[in-house]
Amino acid sequence: MDINTRVKFYQLSPKYFAPTDNTSETTSWNDVRAAFQKTWGYDNFRPPQGEIIQCLLEKRDALIVMPTGGGKSICFQLPALLQTGLTLVVSPLVALMENQVQELRQLKLPAALLHSELPAWERKKTLQALERQQLRLLYLSPETLLSPKVWERLCQPQLKINGLILDEAHCLVQWGDTFRPAYRRLGTIRPTLLKHKPKGTKISIAAFTATADPRAQEIIRNVLQLQQPEVFLLSPYRQNLNLKVQTVWTPRGRRQQLLQFIQARPKQVGLVYVRSRRDSEELAAWLAQVGYATAAYHAGLSAEERREIEASWLSGKSQFVVCTSAFGMGINKPNVRWILHFQSPQLLSEYIQEVGRGGRDGKPSDALTLMCEPTGLLYPDDKQQREFFEKKLRSHYQNAQQLVKKLPPQGEVATVARQYREGAVALALLHSAGQLKWQDPFHYYKHPSEKSQTLAQLSATQQQVLKQMTQYLNTRECRWQFLLKAFGFTQEAIGFKCGNCDNCLRR
Repeated sequence: MDINTRVKFYQLSPKYFAPTDNTSETTSWNDVRAAFQKTWGYDNFRPPQGEIIQCLLEKRDALIVMPTGGGKSICFQLPALLQTGLTLVVSPLVALMENQVQELRQLKLPAALLHSELPAWERKKTLQALERQQLRLLYLSPETLLSPKVWERLCQPQLKINGLILDEAHCLVQWGDTFRPAYRRLGTIRPTLLKHKPKGTKISIAAFTATADPRAQEIIRNVLQLQQPEVFLLSPYRQNLNLKVQTVWTPRGRRQQLLQFIQARPKQVGLVYVRSRRDSEELAAWLAQVGYATAAYHAGLSAEERREIEASWLSGKSQFVVCTSAFGMGINKPNVRWILHFQSPQLLSEYIQEVGRGGRDGKPSDALTLMCEPTGLLYPDDKQQREFFEKKLRSHYQNAQQLVKKLPPQGEVATVARQYREGAVALALLHSAGQLKWQDPFHYYKHPSEKSQTLAQLSATQQQVLKQMTQYLNTRECRWQFLLKAFGFTQEAIGFKCGNCDNCLRR
């Protein structure tokens, strides 16, 4: 099978799509293409966009794994706009929501967003539009989706909801256990909403991501309770991304390698990724001292500050941004010629997401990752950061283990979160281990499944996932071959050589 081909092929048929509101309204496939051309200006869909759109118009569940730059957002935006009713888009980052909604509003399309940073008047205006059924797309975080005021309105019987889209679905796997426990409760959204809707209502669920290995795919399917989903899997391989890892021996050497890399690419647009807010601010300040006008971008900035930095970079006024993982998802700039990881990400899925910002126009883009020498004897920075992250992860599991016996057999999530430190995280971990279930988005009950694990077993699995990144950094095989195997494309990986990564070129 060709490396860029889906696991399955889905034939498009010239059938008609009939909305389920008992009207005579029908939309032919020609109408779908016409709407696509009129709104986005493209002549035709890029495979497998058409098949995914057909799947969502037919209100079937789906799991879509497509490389960065593959045009995922159009796949759920177009079906939402062609149907009467509302599509909910659960998105992990404020910046990601704002960028997508801004683009839709520029196209004069009925989309809005809700998040905690919105001013009260704007939030009120969006909730009114929601009640009046004036929206086709509503972007919101898992936490906002489950907030009382929003949930109360979504449950109103007259509000028609067509589907739930989980954008950047890998965040459910990365963050759902310890950082954003609300992700673990998303599978209860559909059955709970349906209790409040007219009989015969159908709500589909689709999960979109650029990175999900077989384990992550299974977690997404199980947590969201997908029903016989259509699965679209595309290889993460991008032949125009040239991957390289370079060892640095001192803090000064790390900065010098960064400087040499940027100096060798004058006027070329890029991104510098770091792990923390402090790192982004310190590195941006140092680069300013050596003559580069850049900015630090992280989740601690105000919405106005983030928009200003994004606009400067997108317009070409600034050559690059020093950013954490808060920057990148959903931000589309075609001509990014390089990505530099000043420190490596913790997870391979983060790495793929971030290098995927480069070369969206199909032209070559260099992706360099700097790492301390493996022993950490001379320069222990990376090793210390990795150990800190692992220690923090273990503490989450230990805390959950201590709470297990204290928790009542059933109860309210909000009450547990108030009574116990990291109570919501503990519930998410117990759900991940199969030791409890959700009665609805706000209540749990202890009910171990046949596949339940101990928290120690779950912790050991997570530690193995963390080790993948270290293995990638130190591998001597083709880097794309390693990534293909890691993300489940084992057949395609056999004998694969990209010819452009540092390991291939070294041979």
